[in-house]
Amino acid sequence: MLLLIDHADIRTIKELYEEFPYDGVTTNPSILKEVGGNPLQVLREIRDFLPQGAQLHAQLIARDKTAMLKEAQHIWDALGADTYVKVPVTREGLQAIAAMRAKGISHITATAIYTSLQAFLAAKAGARYTAPYVNRIDNLGANGVQTAKDIHTMFCQYGLKADVLAASFKNSQQVLELLKAGIGAVTAAPDTLRQLVQCDAAACAIDVFTRDFYALAGEGKTMADC
Repeated sequence: MLLLIDHADIRTIKELYEEFPYDGVTTNPSILKEVGGNPLQVLREIRDFLPQGAQLHAQLIARDKTAMLKEAQHIWDALGADTYVKVPVTREGLQAIAAMRAKGISHITATAIYTSLQAFLAAKAGARYTAPYVNRIDNLGANGVQTAKDIHTMFCQYGLKADVLAASFKNSQQVLELLKAGIGAVTAAPDTLRQLVQCDAAACAIDVFTRDFYALAGEGKTMADC
């Protein structure tokens, strides 16, 4: 499973990469608004920082097929081949996805997905990733985790060359459930990503081990200098 950072602040992204070798960064217009500045310049700064092969997902804004295709080509040209163009799954969006694939733009992420049928159609049209909004689906009274699982199952059943890129999480348990289901990728905000490694029981155990070692070898000692 790929693990991506759903954020656009370059300082936070760098801090997270120091903690763990993530697989890339996802953004959307609302995330870019939180950072401020010229959107394309912010994305270029992220792209310049990311290691070779890491993914960067950037969403287009145009609403009709022709304009979407033009904008997608500009995003790809400006940000490089490891960039995935995010296309909202609307009627025009589905047409744009098919047109992009025909033009050779293969890195496409279908976004704004609330139903498994949206994801299925996007994959049939040629999207490489489909991004169901897990927590937002929950907030509508449905089951976001189950929706993501259903999408994954359909892709496997029909041999579609697409993966789920699950987004919008409120806690690490949702991420864990999708990990167990074999989902292709998840993207989460920094706070949720840091929850993945946080374990109070482990921290307490380490404190006990440290105190016991200090009692044995001396305060501040380690195996390197005892």
